[in-house]
Amino acid sequence: MEYKIDVNNQEEIYDIGKVARQAAGSVMLKIKDTVILAAVSRDENPVDGNFVPLTVQYIEKTYAAGRIPGGYIKRETKPGDFETLTSRVIDRSLRPLFPDGYAYPTQLTLFVLSCDPEVDLQVAALNAASAAMYISDIPINKNVAGVRIGFIDGDYVVNPTNSELKQSSLDLFVAGTKEELLMIEMRSIATSESIPMPIAAIDPMLDPALCESLVASHSANEFDEDAILKAIDEAQSAITTATTAYETTFTPLKKDDAKLEYKENLKNDSIYTYVDEFYKEDVKLAVEKMAKSERARDLDAIIKTIMTDEVAIKEEWEKELVSAVVNEYKKKIVREMIVYERVRADGRSLTEVRPISIETNLLPNAHGSCLFTRGQTQALAIITLGGDKDGQMFDKLTEKNVATDDFMVNYNFPGFSVGEAGPLRPPGRRELGHGNLARRALEPLLDPNRLQTIRLVSEILESNGSSSQATICAGSLALRAAGLETSKLVAGIAMGLVFEGDKHAVLTDIMGLEDHDGDMDFKVAGTRDGITALQMDIKLGGVSRDVLKEALYQAKDGRDHILGIMEEADKEIQINSDILPKLELFSIDPSKIVDIIGQGGKVIRELIEKFEVSIDLERDKGEVKIAGGNKTKVEAAKSEIMDIVNKPSFGGRGGRDNRGGGRPRREEKPMPKFAEGEILEGTVVRIVDFGAFVQLPGEVDGLLHISKIADHRVEKVSDYLEIDQKVKVKVLEQNGRKIGLGLEK
Repeated sequence: MEYKIDVNNQEEIYDIGKVARQAAGSVMLKIKDTVILAAVSRDENPVDGNFVPLTVQYIEKTYAAGRIPGGYIKRETKPGDFETLTSRVIDRSLRPLFPDGYAYPTQLTLFVLSCDPEVDLQVAALNAASAAMYISDIPINKNVAGVRIGFIDGDYVVNPTNSELKQSSLDLFVAGTKEELLMIEMRSIATSESIPMPIAAIDPMLDPALCESLVASHSANEFDEDAILKAIDEAQSAITTATTAYETTFTPLKKDDAKLEYKENLKNDSIYTYVDEFYKEDVKLAVEKMAKSERARDLDAIIKTIMTDEVAIKEEWEKELVSAVVNEYKKKIVREMIVYERVRADGRSLTEVRPISIETNLLPNAHGSCLFTRGQTQALAIITLGGDKDGQMFDKLTEKNVATDDFMVNYNFPGFSVGEAGPLRPPGRRELGHGNLARRALEPLLDPNRLQTIRLVSEILESNGSSSQATICAGSLALRAAGLETSKLVAGIAMGLVFEGDKHAVLTDIMGLEDHDGDMDFKVAGTRDGITALQMDIKLGGVSRDVLKEALYQAKDGRDHILGIMEEADKEIQINSDILPKLELFSIDPSKIVDIIGQGGKVIRELIEKFEVSIDLERDKGEVKIAGGNKTKVEAAKSEIMDIVNKPSFGGRGGRDNRGGGRPRREEKPMPKFAEGEILEGTVVRIVDFGAFVQLPGEVDGLLHISKIADHRVEKVSDYLEIDQKVKVKVLEQNGRKIGLGLEK
């Protein structure tokens, strides 16, 4: 049966009870022409551990956009990055709703069956997933809604279309219940403004209009704390509206809660008292060990010692129970120190940032590198610069054409970074999520009209909390170390939150222990002027706006402290100029492009082979782009191209022209003027792959493009024209020396 809900600028149609009826809960959501199936299933037997074994899989079917999968295998295989990140967003939004002790393997599957290019798939997928979960027999009694907030022409926009989002300077995704926020992701978006900038004339004979190019400037759209809070207020209002409507619609359809057994936290008051009496100081000493592996070893040693005590032997305490109690006691110690003593395990105050050291360009053969160390977290960021063809191609369901990513951030987290032994594996959801967060933080500061493809790799060499934020700091300086012009430096910092009773504490620059035993993980990245990216996950079910505001402003202080250290390191950067790839972009008379190409592409091939460069030509604009790994060779290639285009078309050595056929060289004459639409008789003097050059009265040449030869598609010009053939042509346009012609029938 269909249920229509008109909320937050879109009509959502939920079809319930029609498909996937053997699942614990399922819905089919339609928004415009987008259709998403969400189905949740639950095993009957719980797992052994005390955790929520939730798996979310969001899968895009290519048939949803009327396409067949590309590549050798013509079916959906490994999920793409967007699918993985969307699965992660849904997981992080719904996981806090499960009741304590729920340990039944639960699978939430989402299929995109039809795709409207204007519909936000992440918002739709989360809302469908929440509806399927809510109406199931799983004991979840709150609806979750996801909304996206844009900022367009000075106004906040709820759930902008995909086209509108491209015009927005803000992309804020928020998930929450009627009362509480659960998950936030935000990025700012750089804007471009085209400003005419004169380029030195290549040839004094050229039309001055050909000697100018539009050079784009850009600015990052950072948002200050108040602007972010206002956007979050808009999101919370929209979420409350949506979840109220969902509750009214779905509550009568909800299945009875299944009768389930819940895992209880292993606890024993006697053991707890025993640990508090005899091992309190030992636990405190273990907590003060900063490395995860050292702390784990010390706690394990305490557990083993307790198990050999006479009391433990007489009481027949089980090791599993003792271990659970010791770890719970450790958590209590950590939290009470923070909330009541206002001091942390490593002795820092709540607002203190760990010591920072920075080293740039320590890798002599990398284009740019930075080693950023903050306490026991260490990230090595490496920049590699490439050309147009080095970007990562990918399919996007809401786009018709294959897209290319020219800024890639790869985050790697080997086991040795936390003292663990284990094989290197492909990046998982966590690695992709951290890399995506770093990308969102840094990309607004890059020139969107840059010529290079950029790959940033972050190797986490040591980790004790906030390695994604160390990646942002290291990456920002590595970009500068590679000679790239970024408008500002970006720093990232991870904030924590601990609640005890009616008291709370906000922590700056959390370490791994505080992340594990705390109630919130809140990452904020930005410049001195504002925030470029943030991510928030709540572990306890929600957070108030006042606490969120406190965390944002405390994060600003910590971010400014880190930026001060980064700015000093920026002054010391020595760029590896000799190894940086060189890229030249310049404009010429568009009619000279054919001279660079040469007959059958001979000239351009020789240039590429001789100077070991790549050359891209834009015929219509007269743009030439040369890229190569050797600065000297790139400059030499440019010099030779300038010699070619500055040579008169019918001048040069040997008294012959360069068209073939042995014609005597003509002297340069004043450029005749022709009227648009004028019919002339001319002679075909040169044939190229894209058309023919026709000599007109006054001994000037016009271009008869291949598309103007016949009313249908012409594959080969020589099938229709030959050298010295007399033809009648119509003047279509004249721009300086450039004359466009059409074949007159």
